[in-house]
Amino acid sequence: MIQIDNLAFSYGSKEVLRNISMTLETGKIYGLLGENGVGKTTLLTLLCGLKKTQTGTITTDGHDPYKREPSLLQDQYYLPDEVAPLYDKALGWARATGKFWPNFSLDKFETILKEFEVEPDQKMNAMSSGQLKKTYIAFALAAGVRYLYLDEPTNGLDIPSKAQFRSALMKYTAEDSTIVISTHQVRDLENIIDPIIILDHQDVLLNATIERIADKLYFDYGTILHPESLYSEQLPGGFIQVYPNTTGADSKVNIEALFNTVHKHKELVKNLFSNE
Repeated sequence: MIQIDNLAFSYGSKEVLRNISMTLETGKIYGLLGENGVGKTTLLTLLCGLKKTQTGTITTDGHDPYKREPSLLQDQYYLPDEVAPLYDKALGWARATGKFWPNFSLDKFETILKEFEVEPDQKMNAMSSGQLKKTYIAFALAAGVRYLYLDEPTNGLDIPSKAQFRSALMKYTAEDSTIVISTHQVRDLENIIDPIIILDHQDVLLNATIERIADKLYFDYGTILHPESLYSEQLPGGFIQVYPNTTGADSKVNIEALFNTVHKHKELVKNLFSNE
């Protein structure tokens, strides 16, 4: 379990995160959403210990990730958005690098690469950007860690590759893993991320499960605008609109519409989810 308490972080005089508190539970795939510059990547690098907290604390199973203790390092993996085209064959690089993660499986790495349609004996600097990204994703999934942090993993992937990624993520991660995925591509991942975290400038606007979101907000895909609509967008043949769920009716959460609703009515949505 990851506990974040009163976290704040600045780059010089520019405050990026302020008084961030939340608990990230085991067995969850968190979707970390937010506009550019709100601190998504900063939060991921703080979680994995590449940056030191300035105010507040982060603990992972009671450990401070910045202390870089081997017992925690071997059980977490951070995949940045941009990956390096190394002068090595994928299989040789994975065989050498995987030694730092006791649960790493070279067989699993090769299996995932095969599913990704990437040749393991190909040099990484000769790969396309999509092949290279999939190679790093395959390694991250084969590392066998309990804490996995992915920054924009679907960037650079074509449509079939995005489907391959979703399938592999669900197939090759353990049920007790904690996975945090930062993304702008919500449509790529909306069927697998739950709970949803939406960051704003120095604030957390939302941290809720899909079930709780559907309990508080109703997503209407009809043809008539609702008078209490918080957000609406015209679609072919009708609208998608979001309004408070006052009747307890079931609806399918649309994460893109949710994101736009939250940003249009920040305080209203925060109050709606803070009132139990």
